[in-house]
Amino acid sequence: MSRVQLALTVSDVDAAVVFYEKLFGVPAAKKRPGYANFAIAEPPLKLVLLEGETPGLNHLGVEVETVEEVRQATERLAAEGFGTLAEQGACCYAEQDKVWVTGPDQERWEYYAVLGDADVMSASSSGQACACGDAVCC
Repeated sequence: MSRVQLALTVSDVDAAVVFYEKLFGVPAAKKRPGYANFAIAEPPLKLVLLEGETPGLNHLGVEVETVEEVRQATERLAAEGFGTLAEQGACCYAEQDKVWVTGPDQERWEYYAVLGDADVMSASSSGQACACGDAVCC
């Protein structure tokens, strides 16, 4: 099963968790300092909250189950003429394989598969700092 991901930068992750737990009726699936995510079954949604100074849309994504699905998405997107950036490794408290593309209004989209948990908020494998509060990192 795949699901759409919505990553929001929020000014207070604890307050946002309380709100979204009430809104969707489910507890946060993962909560770390300055970070939380929800795995919502209905509607199928991965909601990611990243604490930062500039609240708003951080990035969008499609979570898939396997690395093979990420590879297929990478090939399909490249064939469609998109510039792609593939990444592997730890980012935002998870080991992930992913590919990034940028939409017509500079909105960032990722196709990704979570491979496991990570204990720290890591930098992306491209070497970019994981500055989730004001830039795309995960």
